[in-house]
Amino acid sequence: MKEITKEIKNKKLFLLDIDGTIAFDSTLIDGTLEFMNRVLEIGGKYIFITNNSTKSIQDYITKFEKFNIPVDETSFLTSSYATALYLKEKYDEQLLFVLGTNSFVKELKGFGLKVTEKIEEGIAAAVVGFDNELNYKKIENICELLLTRNIDYIGTNPDLVCPTSFGFVPDCGAICDMIEKAVKREPVYIGKPNPLIVNMALDSTGFKPEETLVIGDRLYTDIACGINANVDTAVVFTGEAKMKDLKETPFKPTYYCNTIKDIYEMIR
Repeated sequence: MKEITKEIKNKKLFLLDIDGTIAFDSTLIDGTLEFMNRVLEIGGKYIFITNNSTKSIQDYITKFEKFNIPVDETSFLTSSYATALYLKEKYDEQLLFVLGTNSFVKELKGFGLKVTEKIEEGIAAAVVGFDNELNYKKIENICELLLTRNIDYIGTNPDLVCPTSFGFVPDCGAICDMIEKAVKREPVYIGKPNPLIVNMALDSTGFKPEETLVIGDRLYTDIACGINANVDTAVVFTGEAKMKDLKETPFKPTYYCNTIKDIYEMIR
């Protein structure tokens, strides 16, 4: 673990978290645009690997077009996308109860999955995402299902908080913690730190693990994900993680720096 160095000049595939790493809500962090342009200049590729399941890939494309960052469908691997692949493989044709945003529900339906937001017969699993449209009725419904039926329980990501321009708001992990207090059950999480997203990026691009750098602001998801996938990692201190956290964490990044601008300076 060391401060970011020019050693990263051999990196070609940059896997970036979004919230707290390159942006807060609709505001880019200083240096982000310069970094993205430089990655393209050196023949590299950036892919955004986010645990934020409130938006579909198409939603993110629309958002990033407003940032003036060149993106397409291959530029994003989200926890909702990874969860949809997992659910399609394990529960195809079975009914799934979903606690999540309208965008998340729409994305799951786009994969041909049978989903409901109501208590019905024949539900095979309950799925929870980061839901900024949450209401108490949704909480009541999933608690009833998990307490009265022997069904599987899946969460998109274990993040406790999501960075915002004013600080943090509860993320999927915090929502699931609240549910756990009532039902005494924890979900199986699909997003980071599960290495699935990194492996998908490597498979789709053809870059090698040694050419890859995971960049994020959370140690227990972003950095742990890179460690689990055996690729180098860099933590930035613009989101959840702070310098003091590096002393105690079991998830030691390869590199650390203050902001994405520091990484740009090293590959400039």
